Amino acid sequence: MHDSNLDVVTGAFGYTGRYITERLLSLGRTVRTLTGHPERANPFGDRVSVAPYDFEDPGRLAEHLKGATTLYNTYWVRFPYGDVTFERAVGDTETLLKAAAEAGVGRIVHVSITNPSEDSPFPYFRGKAKIERAIRGSACSYAIVRPTVIFGKEDILINNIAWMLRRFPVFGIPGSGAYRVRPVAVEDVADLCVQAGGWEENEVMNAVGPETFTFEELVRLIARTIGSRTRIVHAPPPFALGVSRLIGYLARDVVVTKDELEGLMANLVVTDGPSTGQRRLSDWLTENAARVGATYASEVSRHYVAGR
Repeated sequence: MHDSNLDVVTGAFGYTGRYITERLLSLGRTVRTLTGHPERANPFGDRVSVAPYDFEDPGRLAEHLKGATTLYNTYWVRFPYGDVTFERAVGDTETLLKAAAEAGVGRIVHVSITNPSEDSPFPYFRGKAKIERAIRGSACSYAIVRPTVIFGKEDILINNIAWMLRRFPVFGIPGSGAYRVRPVAVEDVADLCVQAGGWEENEVMNAVGPETFTFEELVRLIARTIGSRTRIVHAPPPFALGVSRLIGYLARDVVVTKDELEGLMANLVVTDGPSTGQRRLSDWLTENAARVGATYASEVSRHYVAGR
């Protein structure tokens, strides 16, 4: 391993990357971020240097990574948008991995997803599996962290469920609602990533919280916690997806994709095994009851307009 004090974090101005960066800075590490929006306001000021992704120029990308001990990679796309596709995200990540090896980066900590599979019918999970394979084949030691649904202050899914429960008279649960989720706090994911950055052996670990809910239990918990009187009903998945698309059209956003809904209903965002996160969603909701869902959180605005 390198004895350099420099770490590189992709997307330090985003969600998970921001929490990883905060923890590295608190440990006295020097941090550089790679971002698709280098012009975006830097919340860390001069404590974090900024460089563009430069996927089209692998040599320059390697220069941005030179001298780094560890690359913490959070780069990915939630859904295709414009010329950004899952296939392109996989290719860009492979370019990043090759640049890291060329730059002599000692270790890669990669944020993946639970249940990735190259045989998955869903391109999100297929793409994540392809990247994991590329990481295993790289020259760097690695840790792959596989989170379930992540919750936290900048969360989108939990926040927007609460937002709808605050504003609409009816909330439709797709299908039976018996499919499960095991939410994990963004702080716990960041802690796991930074801990894994200090190890030398190759590791693959799930990032899962201590509570498991059915989706219906999750929705009803959110409703109770924020004092919502919305009527919660079951709806056919195509109808629920259609309503979400209408809301997305009005909000100029993508609320949920067909693949995301089907992956959720197929129990792909839950896994068995011991908890690796300590923070409980139920406690977090109680602490943030007045704030969660107060405003709509737009994925498009965050990543494609304001930058990621």
